[in-house]
Amino acid sequence: MLGAIGGHAAPILLGAIGGHAAPILKKEAMDKIAAPRGTADLIPPESARWQDLEARLRVVARRFGYGEIRTPLFESTELFVRGVGETTDIVEKEMYTFEDKGGRRMTLRPEWTAPVVRAVLEHNLLANGPQRLYYLGPIFRYERPQAGRYRQSHQFGVECFGFEGPEADVEVISLASDVIGSCGLEVTLSINSIGDEVCRPRYREALFAHFAPHKDALSPDSQRRLERNPLRILDSKAPQDRALVESAPTMLDVLCEPCAAHFARVRHLLDAIGVAYVVDPRIVRGLDYYTRTVFEFQSSDLGAQATVCAGGRYDGLIAALGGPPTPGVGFALGIERFLMIVERRGSAAALPQAGIAVITLGAAARERVVPLVAALRRSSDGVPVTIDYNDAKIAAQFKRAERANARVALILGDDELASQTIVVRDLVTRVQDTLEARGDDAAIAERVLAWYRALGPANGAAA
Repeated sequence: MLGAIGGHAAPILLGAIGGHAAPILKKEAMDKIAAPRGTADLIPPESARWQDLEARLRVVARRFGYGEIRTPLFESTELFVRGVGETTDIVEKEMYTFEDKGGRRMTLRPEWTAPVVRAVLEHNLLANGPQRLYYLGPIFRYERPQAGRYRQSHQFGVECFGFEGPEADVEVISLASDVIGSCGLEVTLSINSIGDEVCRPRYREALFAHFAPHKDALSPDSQRRLERNPLRILDSKAPQDRALVESAPTMLDVLCEPCAAHFARVRHLLDAIGVAYVVDPRIVRGLDYYTRTVFEFQSSDLGAQATVCAGGRYDGLIAALGGPPTPGVGFALGIERFLMIVERRGSAAALPQAGIAVITLGAAARERVVPLVAALRRSSDGVPVTIDYNDAKIAAQFKRAERANARVALILGDDELASQTIVVRDLVTRVQDTLEARGDDAAIAERVLAWYRALGPANGAAA
């Protein structure tokens, strides 16, 4: 029978069942199960590159005074309908929505800002004043998989609540610029203002007047949006819409005085801190909650001009989700696309060789080395320690040490057992030494680690 034993699948039992001989069950060939389309497994050594980037992102966020927030993978569908906007592509086409066993409509998180706002309100964080938060984790959107874009992808982003002045806009843009710059990427920052509830209605009227006479020439999506929200037409990627979008009036033509002054101040402060930008009146962003400043960092390293990081101000979102009127500004950066650009530009640093690979020759050496490996792993140095427990030849074990990107090989065989020594070899320089292996395992481990520390950095990074 196949069942669960201690949390694991139980083996098929061959023998007597109810006094009768159990039949021998033949193993049938089965098709392999692949990951769902639009998703990807993350395996070594690529996972180490993700960890390196994630560590860098956390360092920059903390340097700007942002703390991490984590929200559930799924939320009430209503949160995204109200927060993101029911006329957006996300809500209309891309959400993974299901009904749970209690009959509630739930949606896998398609973006982070609305869930972060929900959490801020639920935990009354605004009672403690302005909030600076960052997030790092997966989102889910049903769309056509393409370069750097998956149905399960990952985002890093920040949200800054409680500051209505342009200083907060510039702080968030500066944080994104520092993240991108730390990886040596060349990007273009484009900024725009899409106004607020005062001047945006005038812009909607201007857009409707521009597009309505050409309704039949628009894409089906844009025809549907013309009446509901003509601003969304500006975000269309349909070829038949491009000429009309290019000739449409811009929001900058109709900004009210406060919005115009805010945008002018954003540009002035970006100039003051030395962040280069271009004004692009066609940037609108694809979510309904944005107001005033919107921005995108773009790169041409994926072929067509691709957005690496984007965001903006959303002063009405918290109130729309039931909270007090509170300004906010933030951005999101797609991890998969970002790493793809880093790799294509050759900006990805080689992973430094680090750690110790233990190589044993014979069963006696393997048995002897187990407590030494434990002592090495218990050390405060945090040095990675790997060991091959199979009875493999030394050449094969060295190859596995190289695949593990180890810096040092610790070698133990019959000769070393007899002389109570161990051999340590630097896998970068090929220099090796023989260390005394007398005493308890903690003392031997300390000798090995002292030799390891003395090697210094490898591949331009700390070993």
